[in-house]
Amino acid sequence: MTNKIYYLASCDTCRKIIKSLPNPDRLEFHDIRQDPITAIELEEMHSLSGTYEALFSKKAQLYKSMDLKNKSLTEPDFKKYILEHYTFLSRPVFILDDKIYIGNSQKNIIEVIKALS
Repeated sequence: MTNKIYYLASCDTCRKIIKSLPNPDRLEFHDIRQDPITAIELEEMHSLSGTYEALFSKKAQLYKSMDLKNKSLTEPDFKKYILEHYTFLSRPVFILDDKIYIGNSQKNIIEVIKALS
């Protein structure tokens, strides 16, 4: 399995994180706006994370504008929304040596930097 980052090139937070990474040449970069994630890629992320909800961004503008916070979303719903629009994927997602790191929390990014060092 390739070490990979799923990110949004237009996202300032993603760009800042990428700049801070040691050995970025060890990563395959996947801009989810230019190249939407496939069902197979999402399944790989799901198998590593255990849930679609863990991969789902509740910070997305669409989440608010579609009033999804007032709906009871199920695992199939999370999967459907992530596949429908890139903004629903919590970013960035790193897959490093069969381990997944989801989102931009400081703890997560420290672990990613350790894994890449």
